Amino acid sequence: MIKLDFHPAGRHFLQIPGPSPVPDRILRAISYPTIDHRGPEFGALGLKVLAGIKKVFKTQHPVIIYPSSGTGAWEAALSNTLSSGDIVLMYETGHFATLWKKMAEKLGLKPEFLGSPGSDGWRHAVSAQRIEERLRADSGHAIKAVCVVHNETSTGVTSNIAAVRRAIDAANHPALLLVDTISGLASIDYRHDEWGVDVTVSGSQKGLMLPPGIGLNAVSPKAIEASKTAGLRRSFWDWTEIIEMNKTGYWPYTPNTNLLYGLSEALDMILDEGLENVFARHQRLAHACREAVRAWGLEIQCADTDAYSPVLTGVMTPENMDADVVRKTVYERFNMSLGTGLGKVKGRMFRIGHLGDCNDLTLMAALAGCEMGLRLSGVRLAASGVTAAMDYLVSPAGSSALKAVA
Repeated sequence: MIKLDFHPAGRHFLQIPGPSPVPDRILRAISYPTIDHRGPEFGALGLKVLAGIKKVFKTQHPVIIYPSSGTGAWEAALSNTLSSGDIVLMYETGHFATLWKKMAEKLGLKPEFLGSPGSDGWRHAVSAQRIEERLRADSGHAIKAVCVVHNETSTGVTSNIAAVRRAIDAANHPALLLVDTISGLASIDYRHDEWGVDVTVSGSQKGLMLPPGIGLNAVSPKAIEASKTAGLRRSFWDWTEIIEMNKTGYWPYTPNTNLLYGLSEALDMILDEGLENVFARHQRLAHACREAVRAWGLEIQCADTDAYSPVLTGVMTPENMDADVVRKTVYERFNMSLGTGLGKVKGRMFRIGHLGDCNDLTLMAALAGCEMGLRLSGVRLAASGVTAAMDYLVSPAGSSALKAVA
């Protein structure tokens, strides 16, 4: 029987790539007394979070906030813009891209899945060139949407969304652009308007530093226009009434009041630090983490050096070592959780999250736990990754990156 009271001394180190650790400041905000979601105080809260979240998406257009997981926000993006039988071009970068494709099939859409076959395809970013070639071949414009994952949480690969937009434009194709940045938002530079994204999907439990329970859709005017004729059935997910009621800070159903308190606090933290500073901090810690992995003599799951994720690093274990054995050892000995390998890469890699409420010492503790766990599991390491990461963080390059976020 699994014990539910496993509370060893000290804090648990949650180093998975989401849900990320929730800062005490946000936890306190969530604990405020619940208020009337039709009263004036709630209206003011609603207007504040709706204005603040637009700044994070870098959009002037509506952002819909659902009491849901990111999976719900996936469904909302598809159901508001498409009709049964529509062809959608999706790109396989990992487990979550695959799950989004399976959802599209369940909804009655016809997804085409681009990408390299086998697990090796999960080591690479989206190829904008391949998308452009496929769209150019679609002279009849049967493809209604292009769906890509910005930051693939299962692999640590970040794709260039601006390049995908350019590919669609170069093909002179009218397809909508739908992007999942569930693990990228508020951690990696993202520009909904500038990059010409029609629907951006995200969630609360990653860079926004909240518990799971908020799903997000940022929508363009083109997407709103498409929703007027989209034929997939929807009720709860329908944007129309939500956008209208949001104008005064309210929702057409009972919203997740206390999580919105937390979102308000999270937005204050992020915007007070400054988005560009948040992005630079994540890049710096990710660089230090990769220095550690290289020193250990292990491979990074992402094979495209220009697509390394600032949010997480996937670490491939030697072929004779089950990565879940390492994770189990780290959890039992050091009270630290690492992300498991998912789908095609299960047992072949583990994931170190370095996102959200994370700083130098958070990362160093995580790397120390990984290094001890690897050694205890019998993995021969070439050198100390902890030392390599420390050397970078105090080096002129690491210190220069620190000044950029000060």
